[in-house]
Amino acid sequence: MAKIIDGKKISAAVREDIKGRTAEFIAETGVTPGLAVVIVGDDPASKVYVRNKKLGCEGVGFYSVVCEMPADTTQSELMAKLEELKGDDKIHGILVQLPLPKHLDEKAVLEAIPPEKDVDAFHVVNTGKIMLGDYSFLPCTPAGVMKLLEYENIEVSGKECVVVGRSNIVGKPMAMLLLHANGTVTVCHSRTRDLAEVTRRADILVVAIGKADFITGDMVKDGAVVIDVGMNRRTDGKLTGDVDYVSVEPKASAITPVPGGVGPMTITMLLENTLTAAKQSIK
Repeated sequence: MAKIIDGKKISAAVREDIKGRTAEFIAETGVTPGLAVVIVGDDPASKVYVRNKKLGCEGVGFYSVVCEMPADTTQSELMAKLEELKGDDKIHGILVQLPLPKHLDEKAVLEAIPPEKDVDAFHVVNTGKIMLGDYSFLPCTPAGVMKLLEYENIEVSGKECVVVGRSNIVGKPMAMLLLHANGTVTVCHSRTRDLAEVTRRADILVVAIGKADFITGDMVKDGAVVIDVGMNRRTDGKLTGDVDYVSVEPKASAITPVPGGVGPMTITMLLENTLTAAKQSIK
């Protein structure tokens, strides 16, 4: 039976640590870390994420603001809001909740956030630094995965690591972080030939493709560590990951559940990035 990697428990421990370091930072400098979240439109899932981010900030002692803008916000209006936040000394991190309405230029919006306030680590400067291994911020979900592995004392160095998915938000940076940790990394995607043959080589398998229950037990080798980044909703309304938990769990040595695995770590690492940004702002 696999060890269940409890993201809620680990997230709570990391947040408690962030809360303590934040209190020390405020006492030493008089500066309270500040996060601004911009949300455009009324997407229900986005609203939940934004609310959870605000609650996360409150829980560790941050200052936070949520800028809600209507779905018909123009590109120039959104850019003006970002310009305003860029100049606000109380704001150390700026995050624009994705996805944006289709009429807005997402690339231009993300590049309008200064790299030093880009706590999602989506700016081209920050993605380049991740490639070089010389970074201040990491994308929150891949960083959360690495923190889970660290807390569970799962060694990456020398291991065969397979990442299924090549998105800019998870797959690509995930591969780079595993590589920086001295893993031997293979990235799989929709054009990969005989995907199961590749995934069966993995000592550490990270799945982030957005297809419910896609990875099944016959695609996983005995004793693998399986990290499920997916979050999908079944027709019955229940949440499930990209991994078929029922068939994979008996073969894995450790596995993340959905929900309660990687998900709780994402906002936690956003808080970590915001504290880092605040510290760097006074150097």
